Amino acid sequence: MTGLYYEEFEVGETIRHEKRRTISESDNQRFCDMTMNQQPLHLDSAFAADTDFGERIVNGLLTMSLAVGLTIPDTTDGTIVANLSYDNVEHPAPVYHGDTIRAQSTVTDKRETSDGDRGVVTMHVEAFVVGEDERLVCEFDRTALSLKRPT
Repeated sequence: MTGLYYEEFEVGETIRHEKRRTISESDNQRFCDMTMNQQPLHLDSAFAADTDFGERIVNGLLTMSLAVGLTIPDTTDGTIVANLSYDNVEHPAPVYHGDTIRAQSTVTDKRETSDGDRGVVTMHVEAFVVGEDERLVCEFDRTALSLKRPT
């Protein structure tokens, strides 16, 4: 277990997650197949060539899911009760096959539950394509119900 207990989260703290992941064409194809998303912008190179992007782009939900996954070891691995919400999702730039993604989380809010047994933590998660021109490709707020440190 590497996650943080409720008491260990500090509002204003930014956690830069060291794990990164390169998204392959196969990753994107499998994700679209599993979620039954047949949007040609993700799957059809001839179709995508005629769009403003000029080529296929990675499914935005894959990018968001990957961003969540990259944050887990440093935030909620083994210390989460449940994810409560994902809010204010934005995709300001596309992700292409072969792009490598990194993530960071900034703790924006925390409060104890009404019974005081657990805590609710909200983090603003940002995902970036790494490289010379690092660019923000996804951002959202993630709210989790967190365990408190055992007494």
